Amino acid sequence: MSATADSANMAIPQNAVVSQFEQDFSERRRKSRRAWAIGSVLFFICFMLTSWIGDFFKVTQVTMPDGSREWRWIIPVGIPRLGEYISKTIPTLHRDSLGADLADWFWRWRTWLKLLFETILIAYMATVLGVVGGFLLSFPAARNLAPNKWILWLTRRYLEIARTVPELVWAIIFVFCFSVGPMAGVLAISLHATGALGKLYSEVNENIDMRPLEGVKAAGGTWFDQIRYGAVPQVMPNIISYTLLRFEINVRASSIIGYVGAGGLGQEFRTAMSFQEYTDLSALFVIIFVTVMTIDYGSEKLRHRIIGMEGIRA
Repeated sequence: MSATADSANMAIPQNAVVSQFEQDFSERRRKSRRAWAIGSVLFFICFMLTSWIGDFFKVTQVTMPDGSREWRWIIPVGIPRLGEYISKTIPTLHRDSLGADLADWFWRWRTWLKLLFETILIAYMATVLGVVGGFLLSFPAARNLAPNKWILWLTRRYLEIARTVPELVWAIIFVFCFSVGPMAGVLAISLHATGALGKLYSEVNENIDMRPLEGVKAAGGTWFDQIRYGAVPQVMPNIISYTLLRFEINVRASSIIGYVGAGGLGQEFRTAMSFQEYTDLSALFVIIFVTVMTIDYGSEKLRHRIIGMEGIRA
């Protein structure tokens, strides 16, 4: 009888614990559903508000094919015009005269290749300057590595200003200062790259293991010694990855900022759009696309070789 009574007494607390667990789980699940529902409603409201501000619901007068003016929703009216614009950029190619048609499509290929080479050089030099600036500023911009809070604050504000202003705006400023040419493009892209890479590098720095730095400090190392021997070896693989990605981004950016006179292929985009040479636009797009694809492939191979993954296949 006593054993049976003891078993019954032990079963009561167990049942109470299970009941309490189920009650807590049910309450947490109810709160999670309520939070998800509130978040979904807020997301939908923000999405609809943004769509309204962005003119996604705009109704305006448009000219119909017969010349009449009608009120229409702008999106279904504009989509066919997008297709019309794209069709204008596609050249006419025939199998019988493919060589002549391609020659007519890339009729300025010598000039474009020269400007493409200039574009790549602008991106390369801008990437070098941006990497140097971003790398050096990333350590005082990291919360776990900054010497003091004032240097942290000043460094972060500088990086924010550098990346907040778009490359095109920096290019306009430097064209005003130094006249038209590649120099303005290099300075514009490198300044923006410094801000962007400094932010990425600093986030990598904040995720490092601090024990190697503490060991260097215990051995009498200065702050620079801690960074050199404790932090840099840990962050170098990510630094290389972000650097190669930024070079690819800078190639695209340098092909656009020439639109305001900062060198590169951008000036050809401006000329083609001004004279409505639509097939020239598609030719320039093909050139930039092939260039970026080649750089991406080469960057991947280089990164894998540096970090020791050249023999690994997906």
